Amino acid sequence: MVEVTGTVQRTAWQRRELPPVEQVRPGLWSIPVPMTGSPLRYVLVYALALPDGVALVDAGWPADDAWAALVDGLASCGYALTDVRAVLVTHWHADHHGLAGAVREASGAWIGMHALDAAAVKGRSDPGEFVATISAWVRERGGTDTDVAETVGSVDDARARRALVDPDRLIDDGDRPLGAAAGVRAVWTPGHTAGHLCFHDEQRRLLLAGDHVLPRISPNITLHPGQTADPLGDFLGSLTRTGDLPVDEVLPAHEYRFAGLPDRIAALRAHHADRLAELTRVVAAAPDATTWEIAERLTWSRPWAQVQGMMRRAAVGETYAHLAHLARSGALRRAGGEVDHWSIA
Repeated sequence: MVEVTGTVQRTAWQRRELPPVEQVRPGLWSIPVPMTGSPLRYVLVYALALPDGVALVDAGWPADDAWAALVDGLASCGYALTDVRAVLVTHWHADHHGLAGAVREASGAWIGMHALDAAAVKGRSDPGEFVATISAWVRERGGTDTDVAETVGSVDDARARRALVDPDRLIDDGDRPLGAAAGVRAVWTPGHTAGHLCFHDEQRRLLLAGDHVLPRISPNITLHPGQTADPLGDFLGSLTRTGDLPVDEVLPAHEYRFAGLPDRIAALRAHHADRLAELTRVVAAAPDATTWEIAERLTWSRPWAQVQGMMRRAAVGETYAHLAHLARSGALRRAGGEVDHWSIA
């Protein structure tokens, strides 16, 4: 059974409020940083005390209110922004990496992330190229020009949300980026992104999980440009690796803390098995359908008409990742051509 340990956080989540800053353990705090307008609502940034300052795990969404929350949160932990020595980035998405550059500029801290996500950051340095690439991706999945307009956004939007900085250091699987004494080991967990990292606090038996394992929802596993050929397969393999870690509590980047990592992993595996079975049924009932058409026929947490904007593109990407996984197993076949068309193999 999964046990909610962040009870104050869950109460705030249920009330749609921002949770307070909390001391999770001596020398370790969670700082909620808002994501205004997002259904995820906030990112939980973690601050770890160092002998000469503090390290952050993730930094938050690039927005003024997020920056203010991060600065105020650090102050409530007894630190100024200038005390930050390092930012360990779990993955390149803007809600985790977006403020890292501003933190570095203000404090001189170094930024670390996995090499594969560092490459993804470079691949999104040109907003115009990024919009063109994603627009072509939407059309290849069977989306229309209207779908492109509604799910991709403008170059200005891409510039604001994807202005991500290169890291100073690369962190590999098994590295101890804060030194051996800190007892924090990087665990490479590809799936949500190709270079996603968790950080295992071996001394406290904690897993700072980023978006790899969340208490209530499955992280979005999508096959987009720059991702590996089978991100769902990568994710399922990562679940196996993290499930064997000695962990008493999971500190995710969204929602609330929890215990019972093996049970949560079992639930995630069951969810994806059910999803693969549903996809197979949908393809059998609608042979030669596009990825977009298949996504419309799947069960989502809300009616398809309410899945809009970037969330709709993420849903199509998740559908595509599951279809690609089935194709690699030999269960499905993708027809040739510029647009996806799927059938039972």
